[in-house]
Amino acid sequence: MFQRGMEAMQRHAYADAARAFQGILMGFPGERTLVERTRVYLCLCEREVNRRPVAPKTIEERLTAATAALNNGNDADAAELARSVLGDDPKHDLALYLLAAIHARKGDLDEALSLLAKVLAITPEASAQARADADFAGLHELEAFWTLTEPPATPAGPRRARRARG
Repeated sequence: MFQRGMEAMQRHAYADAARAFQGILMGFPGERTLVERTRVYLCLCEREVNRRPVAPKTIEERLTAATAALNNGNDADAAELARSVLGDDPKHDLALYLLAAIHARKGDLDEALSLLAKVLAITPEASAQARADADFAGLHELEAFWTLTEPPATPAGPRRARRARG
């Protein structure tokens, strides 16, 4: 039973581990050394079970959490976090990009294009990323997407004649 509790702790299955340790305390109250050790592990398990995740506070923390949520398919949390960043910085390119990706994944193509246009107005270099991003695959059928994400032109400047080296 102790081994099952320890294995559950190693898997971070703290509720299962706590049940195993509680079973030891009930089943073997006379085993002083075992009971003492079990209480230590039970206390650790209860602390972990009751731990509340810390909400991301800074813009960077919220963007990291939003990106992780998006990558895990949790679009609702990703959108909420990205919007919270935009509440602090309405022109944050990454937050806008994440929302554009979410809208594209949901099939809300007009909103995705609108948000992507805002991103590219701030960071034109993001066009290459958008073209390669699988989240925007639903936009690939639209000419507006390809026009919008056309790589930014580089200033040509006047050409100079090269001197021949002799």
